[in-house]
Amino acid sequence: MSKVLIVGGGAAGMFASIFAAKNGNEVHVFEKNEKLGKKLFITGKGRCNVTNACDVDELFQNMVSNEKFMYSSFYGFTNQDVMDFFENAGLRLKTERGNRVFPQSDHSSDVIRTLELEMKRNGVHIHLYSNVEKVVVEDGRFSYLVMADGSKEEGDACIIATGGVSYQTTGSTGDGYRFAEAMGHKITEPAPSLVPMNVREEYIPALMGLSLRNVQATVYDGKKELYSDFGEMLFTHFGVSGPLIISASAYVGKILQKKHELKLVIDLKPALSEEQLDARVLREFDANHNKQFKNAVTGLFPAKLLPVMIHLSGIDPEKKVNVITKEERMNFVHLIKHFTVTLTGLRDFKEAIITRGGVKVKEVNPSTMESKLVQGLYFAGEVLDLDALTGGFNLQIAWSTAYAAGSNIW
Repeated sequence: MSKVLIVGGGAAGMFASIFAAKNGNEVHVFEKNEKLGKKLFITGKGRCNVTNACDVDELFQNMVSNEKFMYSSFYGFTNQDVMDFFENAGLRLKTERGNRVFPQSDHSSDVIRTLELEMKRNGVHIHLYSNVEKVVVEDGRFSYLVMADGSKEEGDACIIATGGVSYQTTGSTGDGYRFAEAMGHKITEPAPSLVPMNVREEYIPALMGLSLRNVQATVYDGKKELYSDFGEMLFTHFGVSGPLIISASAYVGKILQKKHELKLVIDLKPALSEEQLDARVLREFDANHNKQFKNAVTGLFPAKLLPVMIHLSGIDPEKKVNVITKEERMNFVHLIKHFTVTLTGLRDFKEAIITRGGVKVKEVNPSTMESKLVQGLYFAGEVLDLDALTGGFNLQIAWSTAYAAGSNIW
C-alpha cells in the first residue's frame, strides 16, 4: 500500500484519487480552494458536458495536440467507461446534439457531488484550503510536498492535477507548470485555446449580440485555408465568438499569435451557390423594383446586419433597384458569400475554456502518466500539453489520463 498525494481537486485530481484508492492506497487530495471541482462547476455553461458519446476513434479526430500520446489512455478508459462510471455511481446521463453527454439534471454540481461521494466511499482524505508550495524530489524520485504554511507531507507517489491557466479565479494559476519545471520537465508555452477572437473592423461593435446560424466560416492565412466549418457564431463588442469561432481558435491560435492578422470569411448563405443566390437576389429586386436598395433587401439579413451589408456593398442605399447594374448586383452576391473580417488576436486566459500547452508529453509515460524523469511523479489532465475541441473531449482527456495515473499506483 502506497501513500498517494494528489495536488489539485479538479476533474482529474478527483477522478485519479478514486482509482488510486480503489487500488488499496492511502490517498490524500490537496485543494487550494474552499471546495472541490470549481472549474468543473462552470463547464458547459454550468451543465458540465462530461464526455462525448462518439466512437472511440472519433476522440482522436477531435484532439488538437498530441493525439498519439492519448492512444493508450483513451482505449484504457474510454468514453463509454466514463458514462458507465457515472451511471453506476447513480448519476443519470443524457446525450444531446453532437453526441454531447450531460447529467440529466443539467447541473454540474451533480457531477461534482457524484465524484465526492465516490471519493468518500473509497476513503480518500480531502484537504481543502491546502496550498502546495513545492514538490520535492530526492535521488530521482518523489519525496514530499511543502505546503504554504511550511509543513511537509511525505508520500510514495504524487499526481499533479493542477489544471492549466484558464479561468484563473477557479485556482488554475499555472502551479503545475512551475512544479514540473523545477523537477526538470520542459513546458510547451501555455496559450489560451477554445477562446473568442478580436476583430479589427470598426463596424463590429454595431453587430454585438447578433448570432448567425447555419453559416460557413473559413479562416485564411493569405490564400492558405487554415480552418473551415459550418455552424453557429456570435458577434461581440470586440469581435467574434460562438461554437464555430471557439473551435477555430484551437486550430488558428498559434498562427494568429505569430502573424497578428488572419482573414475570417463568412458565407452567410452556404446552402446556395453564387448562381442560386444571384437568382434569389434578382427575385427580391423584381418584387421590389420601384423600391430603394436599402428597403429591397430587408428579407435577406437579420436587422442588425442589414446596414453593415448595405454599407459594404458600395451601392447607394437610396438607389432604386431597377437601375442597379449587373456588376453591382454580382458584387453584392459575392459579399454575401464572402463576408470578410480581420482577426487580430485571441482573447486572454480569462475567457479561454482551456489552456493549450503544458508539460511536454515526450517526458511522460503514455500508459501510466508517470514522469520519465522522476520516479513516483505522475501528471493528469490539463497540466499536460494536450487539448481538444469542444464537445466533452477535453474532459475525456482529464478522465482518461486520471484513470491511467490513479490505477497504475500500487
